[in-house]
Amino acid sequence: MPNLAAIQPPSIVYKPAFQGQTQAKPVITKTPLVISILSDKLERPWGLSLLPDGRFLISQKGGTMVILSKDGIIGKKISHISKVGPSGKGEILDVTIDPDFENNKMIYWAYTEFQDTRSLLAIAKGKLSTDENKIENITVIYRATNAYSGYLQYGSRFIFDKNGNLFVTMGDHSGFDTRMQAQYLNSSLGKILHITKFGEAVANGPFVNQINARPEIYAVGIRNAYGLAINPQTGDLWEAEFGPKGGDEINIIKPGKNYGWPVITYGTEYNGEKVGDGIAQKDGMEQPIYYWNPSISPGCIAFYNSSVIEEWKGNLFVGALSGSQVIRLIIKNDKIVGEEKLLADKGERFRDMAIGKDGAIYTVTDGGKLYRIGKK
Repeated sequence: MPNLAAIQPPSIVYKPAFQGQTQAKPVITKTPLVISILSDKLERPWGLSLLPDGRFLISQKGGTMVILSKDGIIGKKISHISKVGPSGKGEILDVTIDPDFENNKMIYWAYTEFQDTRSLLAIAKGKLSTDENKIENITVIYRATNAYSGYLQYGSRFIFDKNGNLFVTMGDHSGFDTRMQAQYLNSSLGKILHITKFGEAVANGPFVNQINARPEIYAVGIRNAYGLAINPQTGDLWEAEFGPKGGDEINIIKPGKNYGWPVITYGTEYNGEKVGDGIAQKDGMEQPIYYWNPSISPGCIAFYNSSVIEEWKGNLFVGALSGSQVIRLIIKNDKIVGEEKLLADKGERFRDMAIGKDGAIYTVTDGGKLYRIGKK
């Protein structure tokens, strides 16, 4: 299958805000690699979390989770987690484990909750049972505001910070009537949120003293972020975001900052028309540190912090959906200085990824596969 992102022309050509903001120098990994498929029996996987013993916890959109052995064999299937809605668009999405999982067995996941003809993104938690066949004492800790009649772009990536609180991405629902909520402080749509394990706003958030602002909001102007990771070398929060047609972004997220959607973008509407005023830069709005046009549709990101493949240490890896590849980005002084395309010959949509203790990259695809990318 061809790499569509490589052969399609850009939807629009903007002048970058700075040199190196797009089309970084191509690079090639020198370390010999081995690519293997550990499983091809997954059912629409969405989230991937590594358990402390090296096994894999994977969420599946249809309403289940599975636990795979280190070798990729499905051993446990967890069902009846959250009610799956009728749309078939968004169901169970991201999943992660508590930092103290070895002691408390707590799992956190995002799912789409349906309220009659409307839907919203919800975050729930519960304890994995001793036999690992169910999740007990399920509690919904957060519901997005507002519910919407569409079924697209819920966001839902979330990660724990060093203090045990959660950063959460919230999409804008891909509606012309909802996208401006990404700029409104009374709505959680189109935002990065910062909440506790109980779903409360983390104290002293950047908008806590603003009238009518939701105190859990950490950053605004987000279209739909499917990638979220903390850079282990700097402690900064990094995000990968869908553009409209073109303009997919990598951002470093800072508290209280505005990342521009839908006022600025390096992309266009899907029909080729300009978004809003058709501008990519505006005072008071943050620039992405990197963008792609044409789109790659970033589905996930992960920092490589292992010494097993030394030349990868500190690099950011991006799983592309429409781009059908795993992208390696070399970072220097918070800028992208090199880009490599991996697995572009597989024809897969790479949905989530994690770095194992063995220094390998593990990634799940919409086609139901679990890949391992490791040193030969």
